[in-house]
Amino acid sequence: MHAPPLFGELVVILALSAGILMLFRRFRLPGILAFILTGMIAGPHGLGWVRDVEEVVALAEIGVVFLLFVIGMEFSLKKLANLGKTVFVGGALQVALTITGIGGVLHAFGMRTESGIFIGFLVCLSSTAIVLRALQERGRTDSAPGRVATAILIFQDIVVVPMMLLTPLLAGQSDDIGNDLLWLLGKMAILLVAVFVSGRYLVPRLLRVALKGRGNELFIITIVVICFAAAYTTQAMGLSLALGAFFAGLVISETEHAYHATGIVQPFHELFLSFFFVSIGMLVDGGLFLRSPLTILALFIGATLVKVLAATIAVWVLRYPLRTALHTALSLFQLGEFGFVLAIPGLKLGLLSSDHYQLFLAVSILGMATTPLMLDRSERIVRRVFMQFVPAAVSERLDRVMRVKLEQVRKHASVLKGHLVVIGYGLNGQNVARAALNAGVRCAVIEEDPDQAALARSAGLPVLHGDACNTHMLEQAHVESARVIVVAISDSEQTVKIVAAIRSITSTAYIIVRTRYVRDMERYLDVGANEVIPEEFETSIEIFYRVLRKYLIPEDRIQGLVAQCRSQHYGMLRGAPSLPRAAQAKQDTLTIPGLEIATLPVTQGRGKVVGRSIGEAGLREKYGVTVLAINRGGRYITNMRGDTRILTDDVLYLLGSPESIVRLDQDLR
Repeated sequence: MHAPPLFGELVVILALSAGILMLFRRFRLPGILAFILTGMIAGPHGLGWVRDVEEVVALAEIGVVFLLFVIGMEFSLKKLANLGKTVFVGGALQVALTITGIGGVLHAFGMRTESGIFIGFLVCLSSTAIVLRALQERGRTDSAPGRVATAILIFQDIVVVPMMLLTPLLAGQSDDIGNDLLWLLGKMAILLVAVFVSGRYLVPRLLRVALKGRGNELFIITIVVICFAAAYTTQAMGLSLALGAFFAGLVISETEHAYHATGIVQPFHELFLSFFFVSIGMLVDGGLFLRSPLTILALFIGATLVKVLAATIAVWVLRYPLRTALHTALSLFQLGEFGFVLAIPGLKLGLLSSDHYQLFLAVSILGMATTPLMLDRSERIVRRVFMQFVPAAVSERLDRVMRVKLEQVRKHASVLKGHLVVIGYGLNGQNVARAALNAGVRCAVIEEDPDQAALARSAGLPVLHGDACNTHMLEQAHVESARVIVVAISDSEQTVKIVAAIRSITSTAYIIVRTRYVRDMERYLDVGANEVIPEEFETSIEIFYRVLRKYLIPEDRIQGLVAQCRSQHYGMLRGAPSLPRAAQAKQDTLTIPGLEIATLPVTQGRGKVVGRSIGEAGLREKYGVTVLAINRGGRYITNMRGDTRILTDDVLYLLGSPESIVRLDQDLR
C-alpha cells in the first residue's frame, strides 16, 4: 500500500511546525505565528515543499468548523444574557468605532465604501487566543483591564457570526437587499429556535445516553456528528459551515456536558486549526516584507492608533478610569485570527484585492508578533501618556469613578480559590463533601456518572459532569487555585491519569487519593499524590484503636499512634520501619494562617525566573514569596542570598500566600 502524497507533506508540516514552536516558546512568541511561518517556509512562496495546497486548505476548513464549534460551546444563551453592558455596550462601541474609523479613512483615500467597511470588519477583531494567553502568563486575567479586555473579546467572537452573514450582501450579491436581509433574519430565527429546542429537549438526552457505560468512544462520535450535521445543514440553507458549527456549539453549551465535550474536542480543534494557520502562511508572500516595509509599517501604525483610540473611548464610556481604558486598549491593538477566517470569503467575493489581502496578512502578523512586547511595556506607555496629557485635577475626578469598579473587583473575587475539589461522588466523596459543607469549606465536585452528578447537584454543590482526566474539566474546577483535591474513585488506572493531569496544571494543590489496595500506593505517590489512604489499613487502624481503648491505653497515646501510623503512610502496619522515599518528599508542612510553605519544581520555566538570581527574578517583590531553601540534585542550599541562581531541575521551598505561590508555579512551567 503506497502512502498518498499528502501524507508526506503532512509529515513535513507537522515536523517543521513542531521545531518552530519550540523555538518560539523559548522566546515567548505566539504559537499562531509559528504555524503561519511554517506555511510561509513550506508553501509555494517559500521552499515549495508542499504542493497540494488545496488539500491542506480542506483540512483548514475543518479547523475553522471546530474553532466556531468550541467558541459556541463556551457560551450559552443564558450566560450571554447575563454578561452585562461591559460585553455588549463596550464591545459594540469598540467594534462600531473601529469600523467607522477604518472605513472613513479608507474612503478618504478613494476606496469604495463596501470594501472600506469590510476591511473595518477585519481590523476591529483582535486575537482572543494570543491576548488571553498573554494575560494569563502575566497574571493579569483578574485585573480590571484583563476582565474588560476579555469581555470585549467575547463580543468580538460573537459579532463574527453576523459579519459572516453580511459579507455576501456587502459584496453586492443581492438584487433586493431588503428582502434578502429579511430572509436572512428568518433563517437566523429558525436556527435560534432549533438551538433552543435541541438544547432543551433532544441533545441532553442523546448525550446522557452516549455517556452511559465505560469509554468515551460513543460520546466523541456523537459530539462530532452533531457538529458536522449542523454545519452541513446551514450550508444547505445557503449559509456557511462555520455558522452551523457555532450553533451546534451553542446547543451543547445548554447542556450539563458542555465542559466535558469542550475538553474532548479541544485536541481535534487545535490540530486542524494549526492547518488553518499553516494554509494562511502558504498564501503569504514573504517577499512583501522586503519590498514594502515602510508601507506595512505605516498601515500597522495607522491600524494600531485607530484600534487603541476606539477601545479607549469604548472602555472610558463604561466609566472605567482612563488608565484602565488605555491598558485595555493596548492589549487589543493587534488583528486577530477571526480576521483570517473572514478575509478568505472577502477575497473570493471581490471585497479585497489580492494586494490588499497580502497587506492585511502582513499587518496581522506584525501585530501578533509585537503583542507580548506591547503587554510587557504597557505600564510604561500608559504612565507616560497618562501623566503627559491628563491634568492632575482630571485624574482625581476620574479616580472618584473608580469606587464603582472596586465593588466589581470584590464581587469578582468570589471565584473559587483555596477550595476543595472532590473527584468522584461515591460514598467516600459524599462523606468528604458533606463534612466540607458542615465546616464551611467551599467545595466543587467532578463526577462522570450522570446519576451521581445529579445527586451532588441536588445537595447544592457546584458540579462538573465529565471525565476528570480531561484537563479542561480540571481547569473549569479551578484546580490551579484549590487548596486540597480528593480523588475518590475506584479505578486505579483512571486515578493515576487524573493525578498526573492535575500535576500538569498545578504543583501547589495537596492531593489526597483513596485506594482499595496497598499495592497502588507507590504509583499514586510517584505521579504526584501527597497522601494515599488505603481502605484496608484504615479498617485496621479502627480495629486497633478500639482494641487499645479496651486495654485502657490513654486516649492521647492512642491518637499519637494513629497519627504516627498515618504520617508514615502506614509503614507500621506494613512492617516498614521507615518511610518510602516517595513518601518522605510528601510530608505535610507547617500551616500558618494566610501563608503556605510549599515546594515547587523548576522545569523549563520562563526566562524571567529560570537562570536568574533570586534578586534578579524579584521573587519577593513581584510574587510576594520567600525562598527558604533549594534542593539541587539532592544537595540542600539553605543560605539564601540575592545572587543565588535558580536553575532548571531545582526544587524550591517557598513561603508565601497560596495565590502568590500559584502565580509563581505558572511561570515555572
